[in-house]
Amino acid sequence: MSNLYIGLMSGTSLDGVDVALCQIDKESCTLEASCFLAMPLELKEEILAVIHGTTTLKQVGEIDHKLALFFAKGVHLLLEQEKIEAKEIKAIGSHGQTVWHEPNGEYSFSMQLGNPSLLAVLTAIDVVADFRAKDVALGGQGAPFAPAFHQFLFSKLEACAVLNIGGMANVSILGQELIGYDTGCGNVLMDLWIHEQYNRAYDKDGLWAKKGNVHPQLLENMLSDSFFCLKYPKSTGREYFNKKFLIKYLEPLGKIYKSDVQATLLALTVRSIANEIKKFNIQRVLVCGGGVKNTFLMSELQKELPLLEVVPTEKYGVSSDNMEAMIFAWFAQKRLAEEPIALKSVTGAKNNTILGGVYAKN
Repeated sequence: MSNLYIGLMSGTSLDGVDVALCQIDKESCTLEASCFLAMPLELKEEILAVIHGTTTLKQVGEIDHKLALFFAKGVHLLLEQEKIEAKEIKAIGSHGQTVWHEPNGEYSFSMQLGNPSLLAVLTAIDVVADFRAKDVALGGQGAPFAPAFHQFLFSKLEACAVLNIGGMANVSILGQELIGYDTGCGNVLMDLWIHEQYNRAYDKDGLWAKKGNVHPQLLENMLSDSFFCLKYPKSTGREYFNKKFLIKYLEPLGKIYKSDVQATLLALTVRSIANEIKKFNIQRVLVCGGGVKNTFLMSELQKELPLLEVVPTEKYGVSSDNMEAMIFAWFAQKRLAEEPIALKSVTGAKNNTILGGVYAKN
């Protein structure tokens, strides 16, 4: 019986889909191969239109279909790259594309697009998807899910935190009682600002931020935002950290140099992460996600946490680029084995539960 699973992750940065081929058993999850497929600009803009509430229901349905086509293209790319057949894959774990995450409302929900039924047909592989809904139904935040996988991978390391810096940032504090939650914005506001000013997708190596100076009042005001005052468990997304958030804090202060705004947004990410990590007695922080590539951000984070080892997860044998896609390959394996995932201490759900629905290829 095959132990090969594929994990798909398209995060809040909307840069593309990470595709991870993993060999999984009860003791381990090993990355065998991976690829990345960049998201077409038109599709990215359509997804942002959904998030901004400017689409019709018909358009949402069409985007759901388009995302399945896009994800299937990523799967086929990996299969061709590795010269393996669909029948060799046990299942695909597809996170889908989050368009709205509302775990605290009167009618709580977390919505991902990516039509898993169509994805199963297009790839001829069973798909496991819709992971967050059950946790939210049980009163949980529906996020972050990474801490359960971090605990599985790094449980032998003492006094350790795992930090994921994607569009949002989340931290896992490993130990007997697993703790994990979103610390707030990761790259999302920096990416938004540089795109607004220069039509660039991201600030490579943080070079633009490095040229600016942190605006003390702007940083203080943003760090006083209500989200950063919440106690865990907590989660967030683009529905909160977005252009409206930026305007809310920029407008009262008048003209600020553009590079100073970028420097301050990077400082916001660093400080909001460090403020949370300092609450725990840990010795090392393993970092994964796109933020690892921002060398200035990483150096600033190390300055904020001078007594801790702050290093990419590669130092401990796990790809920082593919960590999140690996999570959903592992979640797929857990779903098919009908094993609950230990997340109640992270999300605040009533109990640990089996996550995800199975969408058959036939």
